[in-house]
Amino acid sequence: MPETILAFDYGLRRIGVAVGQDVTASASPVGVVANGEGGVDHDRIRAIIREWHPTRLVVGMPTHADGSPGAITAAVEAFIGELAQHELPISTIDERYSSLEAEQALKNARRQGSRGRISKQDIDAAAAVFIAERYLAGR
Repeated sequence: MPETILAFDYGLRRIGVAVGQDVTASASPVGVVANGEGGVDHDRIRAIIREWHPTRLVVGMPTHADGSPGAITAAVEAFIGELAQHELPISTIDERYSSLEAEQALKNARRQGSRGRISKQDIDAAAAVFIAERYLAGR
């Protein structure tokens, strides 16, 4: 059975979201979910899950270059615990450099004239695409 995943790039202000599927091992940005003083916008996550009907959730785990846990690893683990309410399988994948790769890819697209201004939301959603594609490539 084909697998559809939602991938999350957790950030303290925004969480980038992408949808991917294993048939083509490709992913596309969905957008961002707010995360701030009031916590994660779980209503938005529920709406995205209803829209895409994923069979799995994938969360990027922040690590340093040496593989040690990143500064927000505890917050990401708490987020994973909150995602458990959706009763879907949850996988994690190393997200090292995903935001840098996403920003570079968007800047390249802008230089080539295929896109305009790049927002932080664009970078967060694109980072989630890299997370999704990494997961799908490793299956």
